[in-house]
Amino acid sequence: MKAVTRSRYGGPELISISKLPAPTIQNDDILVRVAYTTVNRTDCAHLTGEPKINRLVTGIVKPTKLILGTDFSGEIVETGKAVRNFTSGDRIFGFKDTGFASMAEYLVCKATDPILQIPENIDFSIAAASLEGSHYALNFLNKVRLKRGQSALVNGGSGAIGSALLQFLKNYQVETVTTGPASQVENLKNLGASEVIDYKRADFSQISEKFDFVFDAVGKSRFKTCKNLLKKNGIYMSSETGPGMENLWLSFRSIFAQGQKVRFPFPKDISGSLRIMAELLKKEQFSPLLDRSFPIDDAEQAFQYVASGQKNGNVLLQISADGFRS
Repeated sequence: MKAVTRSRYGGPELISISKLPAPTIQNDDILVRVAYTTVNRTDCAHLTGEPKINRLVTGIVKPTKLILGTDFSGEIVETGKAVRNFTSGDRIFGFKDTGFASMAEYLVCKATDPILQIPENIDFSIAAASLEGSHYALNFLNKVRLKRGQSALVNGGSGAIGSALLQFLKNYQVETVTTGPASQVENLKNLGASEVIDYKRADFSQISEKFDFVFDAVGKSRFKTCKNLLKKNGIYMSSETGPGMENLWLSFRSIFAQGQKVRFPFPKDISGSLRIMAELLKKEQFSPLLDRSFPIDDAEQAFQYVASGQKNGNVLLQISADGFRS
């Protein structure tokens, strides 16, 4: 089978398209033929080993998994004798932030892994693009109490996390301003933004409006520069730990503080996120923002594009030649 591999930490130039033996399964395993994955921020961190704290789960000196990939959509080929809740032919999708080795034509997972059946009305490409960014977006929102009529600013609304955040905030009827490129204004407003600030023309931290929440989905701001955007009891969250891991310490300090607070969106309960996303997709209440798709042979270029910071929404990697006709 074809697989996207690397043997050490570094940039996209280390990526190879390898020919490996197809995996075999044990009694409690599931063999999946992969249709799509995405190339996302988590994948880039697994590739580079940066920030180094990630190496606690991906391998201290070198990667423990040869094959890249954290999410997937695909079809079950075979199940072990002990598997009861899935069967051959099931269309499934899944995400594991520690790595699924999913950038390969076949993968092996467990029935207990964070995987779920894809709703019947959803194709493989949409399913794959509804995982990584959506999971992290949900973990922003499960740290706060949202109410109709509140206001939020999302820095980076055109990314995978930010574009998902906009849709979730819209469902809560939260008035949302976002930053993004001028080329994406219409898309971002369709996703739920009432106003889009062109980040190339204006510094969002200098606007006069006050918000209940500031969500930095790209991790490029700091609490000290965003305090003026928050209401008296407003909450700031970033997807990154910040310089010197300040967002972790500020979040801890905020437990004992009054007024404006910092909270850190520690991601948890991937299976819970999958259930939420499956339900939203089934009800047609979520649609991932798609940028472009690369074939598996162009995985290096896909990683280069994502690492460049130019992407809008999700970048797909088509693993099968036909994407199972998605």
